[in-house]
Amino acid sequence: MLTITGATAIFVDEFTERAGDLVVDVDGGGDGTLDASGCVVTPGLVNAHHHLLQSAFRTLPGTRGVPMSEWLPAMAAAYGRAGVDAELASAAASVGVAEGLLSGVTTIADHHLTWPSGSDTVSIARATADAARALGGRLVFVRGSAHDDPQEAALSAEAIVNALDTSDGMLQLAVGPAGVHSDSRETFELLGQVAAKHGLRRRTQSNEQVDVAIALEKYGKRPIDLLEEWGWLAPDVTLAHLCDVTPDEIVRLAGAGITATHAPGCDLPMGWGIAPVSALKAAGITVGLGTSGGGSNDAGHLLADARLAMQVAPLVGQPLAAREVLGMATEGSSRGLGRPELGHLRPGSAADLCVWDVSGVADAGVADPVAGLLWANPGRRPKHVVVNGEVVVRDYRLVNADEQELVERLRLRVPA
Repeated sequence: MLTITGATAIFVDEFTERAGDLVVDVDGGGDGTLDASGCVVTPGLVNAHHHLLQSAFRTLPGTRGVPMSEWLPAMAAAYGRAGVDAELASAAASVGVAEGLLSGVTTIADHHLTWPSGSDTVSIARATADAARALGGRLVFVRGSAHDDPQEAALSAEAIVNALDTSDGMLQLAVGPAGVHSDSRETFELLGQVAAKHGLRRRTQSNEQVDVAIALEKYGKRPIDLLEEWGWLAPDVTLAHLCDVTPDEIVRLAGAGITATHAPGCDLPMGWGIAPVSALKAAGITVGLGTSGGGSNDAGHLLADARLAMQVAPLVGQPLAAREVLGMATEGSSRGLGRPELGHLRPGSAADLCVWDVSGVADAGVADPVAGLLWANPGRRPKHVVVNGEVVVRDYRLVNADEQELVERLRLRVPA
């Protein structure tokens, strides 16, 4: 049993707050006390859309603020030079998950899209999962596809499901083509069959501007039309990005029961569009928050992207309140993963939480400490992070790994 004492505020969920103590009681969790005096306690953040491999390939020349038609080959060339294998997947995931934990992210959905021909895909998936587990973070590993052979992608997804243990809730599996701009109807259908057989969630990227342009050029239809025809508008599907959607499409998405993921830290600086989040939410669509990968968003700092989401919301609709966006970064994301135990601190939660110190100069003069989590101190990091009742970040430092060793391991694998 872990007791969090003396919190200035406890953000239970988007609609519920209180102050004081919080008792965390979960099977296998640690015992002890964390002093939360002068701190705000929140659920662990849930990064609903990441590409962990890209943590090894940030700020590459030719990848900043360019059309996706230039960005994709620049990234592919970097992957080719490095050689994507289990060793690289492990090193990149270790850095990405550690970065997430140190910024309050307790669950990451990793949409892995890069599978060199002939690679041992099970080993790549296992290496990624093992890296997250070693650090104490939760992982949702998405067997993605980007121009992969449909049959090979489906067989790989099946093999990964059969090989990896998801029984303890620390690992979840899902499937997800990159999008209609890169993957065929057959890929969507075959991966959908794997998902149906094993009860997996489905995820894909849709309606970034390039996605719309390619779909119109290749099929004479918009992505939402294709996803509907291909059986990918359903309650078990989460669509990331959704920058270029029409009012009619929003109504159709809401009627289909899909969930969405907003990724402003990727889409805005790259010039790929901004999702109309207020319109999506007004239609009844659950919206989560993701960073996307280091190739387009060089940070995995979800709270910073939550701040950005608030700042850009009025440009494409109505303003979003801090608690609303914090709700997106927690329970909004977890709902898209089909994980009702994550993203809140109500009874029955999975005991993932963050303790944020709000007593310093960066929070001086802040009238509302919960809103201040997002509005003040853009580089904010949590003092303590707990996953499944276990402290995995204590006093701003990883408990289960040495940060510099992780950095050096990646540097040796992918020299700058």
